[in-house]
Amino acid sequence: MKASAMILIAFTTVILLTVVIFSAINVPFGWVFVFTTFGQLMLLLSVYRILKDDYQTIKTFEDLYEDHDIGDNFR
Repeated sequence: MKASAMILIAFTTVILLTVVIFSAINVPFGWVFVFTTFGQLMLLLSVYRILKDDYQTIKTFEDLYEDHDIGDNFR
């Protein structure tokens, strides 16, 4: 995944956390609504950018998880 997609995800996270903080400190509803709408649009844009990313890998499902050996857990 490209660095620009990670920056977009970080920005979206900050926007949506701002909504939570604004709700907790009783900011007027208009501002909370604007940030919520903007955060949802940013989330949709983030998902679109990640799904349309031209990312290639050599990994397959046969590789499973590299950090954990399955071993005999499923027998």
